[in-house]
Amino acid sequence: MVTIKEIAKAVGVSATTVSRVLNYDETLSVSPTKRQAIIETAEAMNYATPRNRNRIQNGAAIASDRIAMLHFLAPEEEVADPYYVGVRLGIERRCRAAKLEIDKIYAGDSLAEESDLRSLSGAVVIGRHARETIIRVGQCVPHVVFADFAPVGEEFDCVYSDLGFATTQLLDSLFLAGYRSFAFIGVEECVVDFPVSDQRYPAYVAWSRSKGLFRPESCLLGDLRVASGYELTRQLLDLSPVPEIIVTSNDNMAIGAYRAIAERGWSIPGDVAVASFNDIPVAQFLSPPLSSMRIRAEHIGETAVDLLVERLGGRDFAKRVVIATEMIWRDSCRNPPR
Repeated sequence: MVTIKEIAKAVGVSATTVSRVLNYDETLSVSPTKRQAIIETAEAMNYATPRNRNRIQNGAAIASDRIAMLHFLAPEEEVADPYYVGVRLGIERRCRAAKLEIDKIYAGDSLAEESDLRSLSGAVVIGRHARETIIRVGQCVPHVVFADFAPVGEEFDCVYSDLGFATTQLLDSLFLAGYRSFAFIGVEECVVDFPVSDQRYPAYVAWSRSKGLFRPESCLLGDLRVASGYELTRQLLDLSPVPEIIVTSNDNMAIGAYRAIAERGWSIPGDVAVASFNDIPVAQFLSPPLSSMRIRAEHIGETAVDLLVERLGGRDFAKRVVIATEMIWRDSCRNPPR
């Protein structure tokens, strides 16, 4: 770590002068040129204050740092969506490695008193929250990182996967595999006063229109649960002609689609093919195994904590980190040529 004495030596002034400049002592009599040289030298040498140096311990925050995880789902909702279980496990694993105490606050839990929030060093916020919650946490907690969500603006750190780009990649691959009749079941979300939509839906609409393949009746929206996937797929199977392939926004919806297709006595992919997103563990055990775009949930959680540790270590600018996705091809649809 760079010390005040090293900065003083580089600039040619006393250590006391450097200390007073870096502490913005307005009573110090020093020329503007010398003051600027001290500040620029400190920045160039990556000087960290003793307080911030003490926060760093082998690249991790010190044990006294206490953070909270704010989840947009209730515990029973999280259990029903293994993807978000993965995000939480990634957060917890990295917190243990960084020796960080973590308070878990789920949807439906009352937020702590303001005094308790102000005792936190930072917070990792999973998913979408109401603007009033985000503002309150941002005002009370010095460092906030979003996991699996990219809020509007550039004031917060966040880590997520570009699902719009991933959707276009998936559809391009399916097109190369010979599919020409597509259907999509997904979700359109918008948080009050904090606008954001699921990127998969608009990406599907834009792609299918660019190919001249868009059919409004074969693009249905619900929620990301198994029951929604089942009901929406039943509607798609009544279309004439029936789509060659159904793309679902997550694996829960795909499981519902499997059930609806099986009830008709149809086969996958012979009568209708299915492709999806998330690649939760159960995807490989479906019959047939599900082709799914892998979103690295645990890596998103781990990276969110890494960003928070950087903030605790003194980083004073926002970062946005995009975690790459990977398509896992299985037997629920034709695979594109290599």
